Amino acid sequence: MPILLPFHKSILEEIHDPATSDLLILARGLGLRRTICTLMQIYDSKQSLILLLNASPEEEIAIGDELGIMGCRRPGLRIVGYEMGKRDRQDLYKNGGLISVTSRILIVDMLQSDIPTELITGLIVLHAEKVTALSLEAFIVRLYREKNKAGFLKAFSDQPEHITSGMSPLKNIMKELQLRRVHIYPRFHEDVKNTLETRKADVIELYQRLTEPMEAIHHAIVQCMTITLSELKRSNKTLELDDLNVESAYFRSFDAVVRRQLDPVWHKVGPRTKQLVGDLATLRRLLTYLLSYDALAFHAYLETLVASNTTTVTGAAKQHQSPWMLTDAANIIFSTAKRRCYVLTAPKPTSSVPERQVIDVDDEDAWAALDEAHGLIGSNSRDNGKKKEEKKPWVPDNMSPVLEELPKWDLLADVLQEIEEELMKQEAVSTRPPTRGTNTVLVMTSSPRSSTLVSEFLGEMDGTAPKGSRGRSMMERKLRTYLYWKGQNARQKQPRYQQPPRFSAPQSKSSSQPEGEISEALKRKDKTRQERSANRRRVRGGAPMTVAPSKPAVVDPKVESRDDGDDIAAFLASQPSDLLVSSDADALLLETLLSSEAEIDFDTHYGLLAPSQTVVVRAYTDDTDDQILAELQPRFIVMFEPNLDFVRRIEVYRNSNPGMGVRVYFMVYQLCCEEHKYLAGLRREKESFEKLIKERGSMLLPIFEDKHAGKSDAVIKTISTRLAGGRKELSTMPSQVIVDMREFRSTLPSLLHASGLLVIPATLTVGDYILTPDICVERKSIPDLVASFNSGRLYTQCELMSVHYKQPVLLIEFEENKSFSLETVAESAKSYAKPTSKYPAKKSTGPTDSDRAPPSIQSKLVLLMLHFPRVRIIWSSSPYGTADIFNDLKANAFEPDPNRAIAIGAEEDTEAGAGINAAAEELLRCLPGVTAKNVQYVMNKVGSVRELCELDRKGVQGILGVEPGNACYDFMHRGERKTGGL
Repeated sequence: MPILLPFHKSILEEIHDPATSDLLILARGLGLRRTICTLMQIYDSKQSLILLLNASPEEEIAIGDELGIMGCRRPGLRIVGYEMGKRDRQDLYKNGGLISVTSRILIVDMLQSDIPTELITGLIVLHAEKVTALSLEAFIVRLYREKNKAGFLKAFSDQPEHITSGMSPLKNIMKELQLRRVHIYPRFHEDVKNTLETRKADVIELYQRLTEPMEAIHHAIVQCMTITLSELKRSNKTLELDDLNVESAYFRSFDAVVRRQLDPVWHKVGPRTKQLVGDLATLRRLLTYLLSYDALAFHAYLETLVASNTTTVTGAAKQHQSPWMLTDAANIIFSTAKRRCYVLTAPKPTSSVPERQVIDVDDEDAWAALDEAHGLIGSNSRDNGKKKEEKKPWVPDNMSPVLEELPKWDLLADVLQEIEEELMKQEAVSTRPPTRGTNTVLVMTSSPRSSTLVSEFLGEMDGTAPKGSRGRSMMERKLRTYLYWKGQNARQKQPRYQQPPRFSAPQSKSSSQPEGEISEALKRKDKTRQERSANRRRVRGGAPMTVAPSKPAVVDPKVESRDDGDDIAAFLASQPSDLLVSSDADALLLETLLSSEAEIDFDTHYGLLAPSQTVVVRAYTDDTDDQILAELQPRFIVMFEPNLDFVRRIEVYRNSNPGMGVRVYFMVYQLCCEEHKYLAGLRREKESFEKLIKERGSMLLPIFEDKHAGKSDAVIKTISTRLAGGRKELSTMPSQVIVDMREFRSTLPSLLHASGLLVIPATLTVGDYILTPDICVERKSIPDLVASFNSGRLYTQCELMSVHYKQPVLLIEFEENKSFSLETVAESAKSYAKPTSKYPAKKSTGPTDSDRAPPSIQSKLVLLMLHFPRVRIIWSSSPYGTADIFNDLKANAFEPDPNRAIAIGAEEDTEAGAGINAAAEELLRCLPGVTAKNVQYVMNKVGSVRELCELDRKGVQGILGVEPGNACYDFMHRGERKTGGL
């Protein structure tokens, strides 16, 4: 059971009272889940009903496990899922206790009175920062407070950065949750500060510099981000983008901030702006991958970026390419990333003078990288000869593997060696093992992929190798996989080229591009540059000859990578087919497993390891890390990558275990985005808490009024304007709307309830919303509209609405604060744009991109209206507008009947159809126009298939609809028409 620290106890003393409702905002890493579980343990009783809302499935499992450890096992936390039936949920609610339920299930149960709302003891809401006026949690709180004034509501959040955007964000959250008290506990709170500074862990900060190629790539990526951001600001001067800088672009929320500002004018911005927004996210990922991926994975990712940026899905050349890829900095990124993996040399000359070779150069950067590569491999001729003898058979002849390793790998190996020496020293000094903690070493990384990479390195590390090559065997295995992947890609593209690929080193752009794509001026410029470079010679004895890449403005990364792939494919084609698939190491391992020695030394190979020999590598998660620390009890922790949350978890862990020494190795790359991001995150959180504290001091608390006060006048409404000049009649039924169960994923039911309508959930076969006995509405968001057209589902839905309702309506709803347009201005004017080229475009014999493109949404809507003339289309700019439209449509109309709405189009019970001829029903299903949705309706209208065949065209159309009726009638009477013609 976790120990509560003094500041945890002070928090619980303030919020544990069931008579109050509170909002707690706690800094991440200070034990929010521990506080919530302790509070739920206090409330755990069969006489109380406590509901946990807004928890993810992982959080539900973790909270249930922690409650079980704390003693809440009978029955503990019960989880309500979609597989649980209605009666089971009703019984569960009546028995009371701690229950975790999704917001969508709870809202339906509250509307259908399956849960006794007035008997709910309290609600516990997680992730309060996500609560808005459109969220289901706000809908639940409204229904909860309508019938239950005495119950409590406790809301929790550990994301202060999400509550600082917009106008009075804290006040809006408290208004939607109907709260009047808020407690803010940052890291610099007096209670937290006094508690955590009592005992401090032994922290060793290790600052590691990047290698020179990594520094060059890092600087180039930041330069590309600066260029992209300035271009975005320049092309959108009307928007407030001054606060956006490169430092804020390090965080994932930066994309959401930029998109939020561009959403209202998203249909007006051109494809260039959209490309820039996507490029910022790509460059941010590149910064992260540079520090966490190995050199081969990073280079492979760059190659996929180049391929996706230059080629469309159909294989044609992409028109709007990323601007940053055309800069000099991008060339540095691609060329340096490639040199981190391998260096390609020219074919061996046929002359008999092998010791001195002439190398053409264009810049000195390639030589610097080559010098570094040879420094890793060996500088003298004897080492080179030895390395040449050890060259793997699956490596192409003109490829010299460099395989640069991440600098932190060597640092991690040194740290683990130091920890091992420290443990041996402690064992030699003291005969008794430590009373608290274990000797397990915990290594924390930023992502599961990074943890997998670290585990592979530690598993295959060669401790006797020099620094920079301890993971050589792992990198060679990854190079083998990379060559296989590269060769397969080149083989797939090979039939498109006229000539077979030749085995050569990458040349300049002038020799690799087609002849017609370069102007005469560029040819003269290239010729002059080649003559100038031919005069510059550099002689190196014993070094392999290489051709350095040409100037950044001329090299095309796509061409260069394509040549590499062709060379690799040509090499693999000349080798055995199983060269890269089978592995000698795998065969050796299999032979060892089958030998008898493995059976004799079973404990040695497969037995349990002592804690001192165990290294646990994990990725940072959420509050589950607190549970990991409590279970493993490590005395040595290595933070492979910095994380602000985990630093505080270590502080809490250290103070929760007095008497146990904890040593933390804090590893960070110096003078790069990793250090800047860590410091910027710390500063952002501090500023967010300061804003929240300032807003709490000047916040006007809302007054919650009882909405039932004026309900007596709500039932008095105008039924018909023809009754004595529109006098008001007394209606016993409240104004209501029937909503399909599946629609509770959207925000519209919540707004309908807030507008004063009674929302009745039901399982509808036809339509999504039933407003009146005659009006049926099928609601479609823009993504759903596109998917429904592609699948043909919308045709069937409009067909059923036209058959069963007098006024079928198709509602096309757009999102709030987004463009009110089906397509962008650039897409609509694509076919009418003037040619930008000076010369007329060449005539193409094949279909153009516009001919291959699918029909637009507008054309599909026109076809839909021609097929179903009675279907009306309503355009709504937001869910708020939809709620107003629904209220206007319901004016002066009767209320719908839920039982009739459910029965329309629904399948009958199996007992009701017991006397039906199964063969006749199967024959009826095979007719055109008869579907699984309307087959029961057709069987109710006609007694047999013969009766359906004897109906005239209008009779069949009256049952199936116009178009389906025509198809069915023509199919049944096709033979008669031919006979009549004869």
